[in-house]
Amino acid sequence: MGPVTSENHGFIDRSSLECSEVLREDPTSLLAHRSKKKQSQKHKLDSAATLYPVQMSGGPPPASAGIRHGFLDMGHAMPGDSMKSASSSADPSVTPSAAVGSAASTSKRKEIYRFDAPFDLYSFGWSYNADPARKFRLATGSFIQEYNNKVMVVQLDEPEGEFRHLCTFDHPYPTTKVMWIPDQKGVYPDLLATTGDYLRIWRMGEHGATLDCQLNNNRTSEYCAPLTSADWNETDMSIIATSSIDTTITIWQIETGQAVGHYAGTGKADGNVKTQLIAHDKEVYDVAFSQMGSGKDTFASVGADGSVRMFDLRHLEHSTIIFEEPERKPLLKLAWNKQDHNYLATFGHDSKEVFILDTRIPCTPVARLENHRAALTGVTWAPHSSSHICTAGEDCQALIWDIHEMPKPIDDPILAYQAAAEIGEVHWSTQLTDFIAISYGKSLEILRV
Repeated sequence: MGPVTSENHGFIDRSSLECSEVLREDPTSLLAHRSKKKQSQKHKLDSAATLYPVQMSGGPPPASAGIRHGFLDMGHAMPGDSMKSASSSADPSVTPSAAVGSAASTSKRKEIYRFDAPFDLYSFGWSYNADPARKFRLATGSFIQEYNNKVMVVQLDEPEGEFRHLCTFDHPYPTTKVMWIPDQKGVYPDLLATTGDYLRIWRMGEHGATLDCQLNNNRTSEYCAPLTSADWNETDMSIIATSSIDTTITIWQIETGQAVGHYAGTGKADGNVKTQLIAHDKEVYDVAFSQMGSGKDTFASVGADGSVRMFDLRHLEHSTIIFEEPERKPLLKLAWNKQDHNYLATFGHDSKEVFILDTRIPCTPVARLENHRAALTGVTWAPHSSSHICTAGEDCQALIWDIHEMPKPIDDPILAYQAAAEIGEVHWSTQLTDFIAISYGKSLEILRV
């Protein structure tokens, strides 16, 4: 691989792409890929989901191995410290048949909470709000292969061990990203962003959700290129970035409807295009802001050209290619380390391998995580630890890794969870660091770690 390169980026005239045509015909579309997987999925969703200590071979445990209900408690793990060995704490008295959302006979608290929706699920997101009444709240989008889709908001009542349905509202096309405003202090309105054909900002209220604004990044046409992902800037919550299959990234300036906002008269959120740039040579599949530096200016993206590119909001005429997939496979997702902002993780299309990158040492991964037996679908860092990361894939596994010994090879994860079907997404809660959520089929599960 060659040295780090910088690329110039121009500001463009938009092309007219019909969303429905792209979703229907583009073989590289993430939604098209997911649709194919959904059609071929043969798993029984009512089979028992189990957690097991990781074997060195990377496979499920032998019949004699002890089965646990949830991930080991890592809430007090310090950055750089290894978690406890899963095998040393396994309880052989617990049987696999008890592992679907029921409390273990030896435990006073559940390790797994499951919500079953009336439709297949795709993207979802945790609430960032520290309010006890909101931090167990999640929003999830449907995966229905037609125009009319849904977004559902649910909340876990942990003492009762049950989910409460808060609201469901219509959404055109499946959501490629569902994200709450990253407002941990409750200063801003209770907003939710979704992407699909457009960027939409929803306002949550006592009686459900209302659409505040629908934003089309194609300013010259009613048509749009489908959006593949988005990220809400945690430091400056007036900024959202969206990625698209038309090779662009759009930076949005969002007015939240506060008294200081331009749209205070209506009390609604709204937005306009702050910047738009050609970010990759092919489709852009994911975009994410980093907390490095000022905490608001740096972001990275991945796409079908197989590259990871870094940008600075203050100098968008250039980007830096920090990694290229060795076989030039499309890179699907990326995630920044929440504690050590020099590190990020990414993986490619139909790949079983996660690349851990250090932005200070570009081009060569500092670690590779290779224990999955089928294609990866998600990656999420622990919000409270720089050395723990969770990956998920079509092998129905969610794996937790301890990477504090990098650059030594990391051969095996420290914990694994076996879901009942191919996992679609995985997210580690920012407020509830003892909990990871996964989606598969029609199910949304919260796992205690």
